[in-house]
Amino acid sequence: MKKILMAYRFKEEYLKDLEGKYEIVLPKDKSHFTRNEVLEMIPEFEVLVPNFGFYTDSEIMDKGSKLELISNFGVGFDNIDVAYATQKGIVVTNTPRSTQEPTAEFAFALLLAAGRRIGYYDRKLRTPQGVSWGVYAESGLPVHGRTLGIIGMGRIGQSLARRAVASGMNTIYHNRNRLDESIEKLYNARYVSLEALLKTADYISLNAPSSPENYHMIGEKEFALMKPTAVFVNTARGNLVDEKALANALKEGKIWAAGLDVFENEPHILPDLLQLDNVVLAPHAATKTIDDRLKMTTEMVQNIVGFYEGTFPVQRVN
Repeated sequence: MKKILMAYRFKEEYLKDLEGKYEIVLPKDKSHFTRNEVLEMIPEFEVLVPNFGFYTDSEIMDKGSKLELISNFGVGFDNIDVAYATQKGIVVTNTPRSTQEPTAEFAFALLLAAGRRIGYYDRKLRTPQGVSWGVYAESGLPVHGRTLGIIGMGRIGQSLARRAVASGMNTIYHNRNRLDESIEKLYNARYVSLEALLKTADYISLNAPSSPENYHMIGEKEFALMKPTAVFVNTARGNLVDEKALANALKEGKIWAAGLDVFENEPHILPDLLQLDNVVLAPHAATKTIDDRLKMTTEMVQNIVGFYEGTFPVQRVN
């Protein structure tokens, strides 16, 4: 019987497809195992299930001499040394289907909150000085009729584009490869260079994957190209953005606002960002609904069952 080590305490009622066929070990009296606990236990297991906050590196894989599969709980897999896993012959999987819609939904929520200044109004109304109720004072920016630029037009980017169409936005996008014309027509989306997107878009959503070549792909140079009325949204990964350059762009009025769900050194947030009124911050919460986290659990389980039994499609990343 294959043994599965789950680094996080998932709801056991959603692990039923594994019951009786696999031996499962997960934390019982706390939310997660520590790194040292995983290192101590991993030699006995064929499968490791990390969540997106647990870094699975070469030390863990070397200790896990029986490891065959790392079934990640999350769509991003920058918490796993995938290259080393490939070298060791360990398959890595993720959960793209269950995370697609909630992430796009949250990106659009951040877009609205930052553009329409919802977070700002909420904070100010709770203070003694309040906020101006004047006709023009402290106004936000419209969404309808404006241009959304999507950097990374994969599953999540396309789901975001669908929401943009419904809200009367125009969509441009930049991707590693141009999409098929039939897909572009679905969203009335136009392919442009990254430079053109940065210069043209009123709202910019970063939905690219984390990779060494994408590290700090948005920095001082890119913020300087954006409109002073641009709103920047990031629900991808924090290391794609130079946070100091972003904070400076917001402080100096090079861009108008930002909505952020991810940060380079989570859970640490750059202190400068915490002091700014023109940024909406969230704690990596795009999929943080009970329904969506349970769907992610189901997809993670299906990857394991599919890998060993072939009864479900396996979402491999290597």
